[in-house]
Amino acid sequence: MTPLVPHHAPLSVAEASVRCAKPDDEPGGEAVAVPRTALKKWEKVREFALGLPGAAEEFPWGDTVAKVNKKVFVFLGAPDSGHPVAVTVKLTDEAVHTHALTCPGAEPARYGLGRSGWVRIPLEPEGAPAAGLLCEWVEESYRAIAPKRLIGELDGR
Repeated sequence: MTPLVPHHAPLSVAEASVRCAKPDDEPGGEAVAVPRTALKKWEKVREFALGLPGAAEEFPWGDTVAKVNKKVFVFLGAPDSGHPVAVTVKLTDEAVHTHALTCPGAEPARYGLGRSGWVRIPLEPEGAPAAGLLCEWVEESYRAIAPKRLIGELDGR
């Protein structure tokens, strides 16, 4: 099996804050300032997701995703894309799903994923969830996607 080679390497907080700019051909091509707190949350969530059993990082569509068993369990976006930093997770528990949607800027995921419980949660606005809560939601998303043997491995930790 050939290893996947991402089109870009993951960025540190410092690199992302420097590189986060809109392409010159977009209107208002000036740099977009991504708050350092949002980038730190993004890094914590990414590190947590990749620490789950069987998790792997891939870069489809220019975005960072974490997969388990070849299935995405969290969309992490691309902090250097010029778009607001956000995570998208699958929340199957109705109360948790409803809570996530009360976060500032949160919305059902696009492309029909929202109908299956996927929620996009921005990391930047005032009142955005803390990294710890985001990691809990990433774990719920992982549990909704991962095979039972890997969930058992997680529970055994």
